[in-house]
Amino acid sequence: QVQLVESGGGLVQAGGSLRLSCAASGGTFSMYSMGWFRQAPGKERELVALISASASNPYYVDSVKGRFTISRDSVKNTVYLQMNSLKPEDTAVYYCSAGLFATRTGGGMEFWGKGTLVTVSS
Repeated sequence: QVQLVESGGGLVQAGGSLRLSCAASGGTFSMYSMGWFRQAPGKERELVALISASASNPYYVDSVKGRFTISRDSVKNTVYLQMNSLKPEDTAVYYCSAGLFATRTGGGMEFWGKGTLVTVSS
């Protein structure tokens, strides 16, 4: 059983930066693929970024490529999402997820955090 706790959300102006953190406990962090999803009001949840257990070849949705970076720290059992050049369209609740059998498209995630709100003002 894995527990995930997100932090780092808040209010930021367009063009600004924010770093989200997700602390994992209760499992072997190094064996899990980790992902960041987001959901805006009235919209479906979408995969933003995904990093494998090996941390090789991370995935990003096209809308955030070049602006967001996902990384993981095996010592701290934490995954990060560095968000630069933020746009109002990035406003959403961001969720951290983990899965041993996650697919490249984000399927198979087993555990979820409760989310952290990111609001980008214009």
